[in-house]
Amino acid sequence: MIHKLKNWMVESANIMFDDSKSDLRSLPKTVRLQILIVLSFIWSTVFSLYVFSLTTFIWGWAGVVMAHIGLIIAVYITFKFFHKAKKEQRSVFETGNYNPAKIFVLFFLVFFIFIFSKGVEVLTKTNSYSIKYDGPKKTTLERIKEFVN
Repeated sequence: MIHKLKNWMVESANIMFDDSKSDLRSLPKTVRLQILIVLSFIWSTVFSLYVFSLTTFIWGWAGVVMAHIGLIIAVYITFKFFHKAKKEQRSVFETGNYNPAKIFVLFFLVFFIFIFSKGVEVLTKTNSYSIKYDGPKKTTLERIKEFVN
């Protein structure tokens, strides 16, 4: 069961990120990444319009968009690192090759977790006021009549 799941995940990643198997292989890599990011904007907007209210829409949408972009970049970088590791068979700790991309991935993962947790917080937040509010004492018409008379 786990082996089938692993194979499915590898094949799914190969469809998007492997140059020999991608349906978008004739396009430059930057255009492929741009298409994925535009699609993430579209689906994030659709999801946000459906789930969030008008007051929380922008924060929810921003969290969902950042999560999508972060996921795309993290999966791409992870996939490339695994392919590189398979070819070279050397540890990063042996070579001491701490390049900026690896530092960026670590920073981005922390940032991604923070943004995702804020998005979940917006979804689960309830009214936290302890004072019960039953509305105004007078109706709108009664208040208008006070000013008119």
